[in-house]
Formats: sequence, structure tokens, C-alpha cells
Amino acid sequence: QVQLVESGGGAVQAGGSVRLSCAASGSMYSAYCMAWFRLAPGKEREGVAHINRGDYTTYADSVKGRFTISRDNAKNTLYLQMNSLKPEDTAMYYCAAEPWCTSLPRHYTYWGQGTQVTVSS
Repeated sequence: QVQLVESGGGAVQAGGSVRLSCAASGSMYSAYCMAWFRLAPGKEREGVAHINRGDYTTYADSVKGRFTISRDNAKNTLYLQMNSLKPEDTAMYYCAAEPWCTSLPRHYTYWGQGTQVTVSS
């Protein structure tokens, strides 16, 4: 069982930066694949990035070169550093955990409550 709590969202102007955090509680955090998803109004939930237990990372094409996912297993915390933000990055951002990595949200068992990021032009 894993409990996830996101923080760090807010309002920012285009070109700005935001760092999201996801604090995890429960056992075996370091053994899980951790992922960030986002949900914008009128759109389907989209995979943003994920990181496996070996710190191998994968990014959506739309965020490559701008976003960085990382994890601190000693702190049981997942991060998403978002730079060069665009208005189209506006969404509710969720962290998720599952033993095996996939970009499909339906395969993830554990979810946080989400944190809103709003990018103005």
C-alpha cells in the first residue's frame, strides 16, 4: 500500500518554472515505478514522465527538454521540475505508483489527489 500527496503547484507566467513534489508513505517505495500524469479540461489524462526503480526516465514528447523527473528514495519523494512552461501545460498534475512502468494511467494502482498548475501567457 502506498499513499501519495502532491504539492508545489500554483500559477506562473509562460516561460517560468515550477517544481512539484510527491511525498510517498508506505513500504517498498523504492521498488515502485513513479510517474507524473496531467489532466487538462476537455482532454484525457496524459502521461508526462515516469522513472523506474533504477532511475531510468521516460518523457512525453511534449515535455522533453523542459521537464525533469527525479526521485529521492531516502526521502520517499518524487519530483517534477518544470521549466520553460507554456500555457498548454496548464493542468491538474498527479503522481502515481505501480511496480512496473507504463505510460498508461489505467495500469497505475496508487494515485495522489493532484496539484493544479496554471500557466498564463
